[in-house]
Amino acid sequence: MSWGIIWKSLKNSDMRKRILAVLGMLLIFRVLAHIPIPLSNPETLRQVLENLFNSQTPQLLSFIDVLSGGALANFSIMLIGLGPYINASIIMQLLTRAIPQLEALNKEGEYGRKKINQYTRILTLPLAIIQSIGAIYLVRQQASRIGGIGDITANTSIMQWVLMISALTGGAMLLMWLGELITEQSIGNGISLIITVGIVSQLPGTISSVVSNVIDKTSEFAFLGIKLPINQAQATYALIITLATLLMTVFVVKLNEASRKITIHYAKRVQGNRTYGGVTTILPVKLITAGVVPIIFATAFLSVPSFLGQLLTSSQSQRLQEIGSNLVIWFQNPSPQTFAAGGFTPYIYPITYFLLVFVFTFFYTGITFDSKEIAENLQKQGGFIEGVRSGSQTEKYLGKIINRLTLFGALSLGLLALVPIIGQVFVSANIALGGTSILILVSVALETLRAIESRALMVTYDQYEEPDFFYDMSEPLDAATGAKRLKLRFPKIRKDKK
Repeated sequence: MSWGIIWKSLKNSDMRKRILAVLGMLLIFRVLAHIPIPLSNPETLRQVLENLFNSQTPQLLSFIDVLSGGALANFSIMLIGLGPYINASIIMQLLTRAIPQLEALNKEGEYGRKKINQYTRILTLPLAIIQSIGAIYLVRQQASRIGGIGDITANTSIMQWVLMISALTGGAMLLMWLGELITEQSIGNGISLIITVGIVSQLPGTISSVVSNVIDKTSEFAFLGIKLPINQAQATYALIITLATLLMTVFVVKLNEASRKITIHYAKRVQGNRTYGGVTTILPVKLITAGVVPIIFATAFLSVPSFLGQLLTSSQSQRLQEIGSNLVIWFQNPSPQTFAAGGFTPYIYPITYFLLVFVFTFFYTGITFDSKEIAENLQKQGGFIEGVRSGSQTEKYLGKIINRLTLFGALSLGLLALVPIIGQVFVSANIALGGTSILILVSVALETLRAIESRALMVTYDQYEEPDFFYDMSEPLDAATGAKRLKLRFPKIRKDKK
């Protein structure tokens, strides 16, 4: 990373305008994240949210709150955030593999990609409406179970329901538009930056929660003869968390940048007087091709048993009520109290979470990395891997490599997903998505720095001080042809002084 070039590029007015435009749009997102959804009784909503987020918050609510930048805790119009757009993108990727017409459209180059992006935006709208209704019902059920207050939408009319759903849907579509505008500035991916800013905005609250547990006026800790109001046990845990965070950051950087470099040779071809090919390139295969998507899928699937259990508890059948109660207990985010109670029940949620992340990593990697398509393209272009025959043998070779890499990547992602659960066993603070947050922050930061450096190289590229070598720029253009008068320039011969 060349920081000198980036610093030099800030002298360029276009570069400054792009950076300020991105910062301005991110600021708009943070302002919108504090605009609440219009409800009939805002005082009741405030009380519900205080009770809900001061208790043992479920993993799904913590996940939504982190990715939305605190919009859930504020019950903001940005509550569903970029969820509909991300889901629409994933669905379109799956459909591109399943529907031959979309697959052919994807291979048409820039035009095909623009059409698929347009379909993704259209699909985002109905998904945003569905997720808006689901988000309101989810918060209402969790609030009635944890918050201790009844239905937060009890006195809401049909028009107010329409207004709430429209506000959430409009917020999701506006956020998608802001993300695309940020991407157009060519200094980073807008969707990734918005998610990253949402995560960063939650860090002060997490740090404050940990510090409040460490500082305890009822406890005393002697240091160099000075008595400090510090809880020694919580301070030890906080120090361990800090060191673990630093080590995890280093580990995630290595994990995100790790890749297997496969050498590709191109056969030499002679056509007429020209020679083509005969070069050697590198095909990098990343260790974690799926990124953070498997954790998103796993968290969404883990919410289904708990949600189903809450529905069954209201059933008239005694048997269904027992099944619903068991589902709620089994698939709730474990706490230090549940682990202290003993038994196998607290381990159901973490084990299921790990297995889902593991399975979805293989599933999504198989979608994004098509070894058959890569082998066909290499065969068409005259490329081959040394010691491997083109065609089906190359496909098997690439499949074998990606399976080995994905195995280690899936285990690593599963462990990163369990970090906040393990941390809550020792610290009573709610550390939401610790490993996942670091993974997102690291990947987006590296991607953004590369984009900024690439843009900085463009704006700081050395320009020629002299005019075009063969043409005299001082002469006017020919009125008839528009051509410039040819004028050769020869370098001056300098005579060395004796």
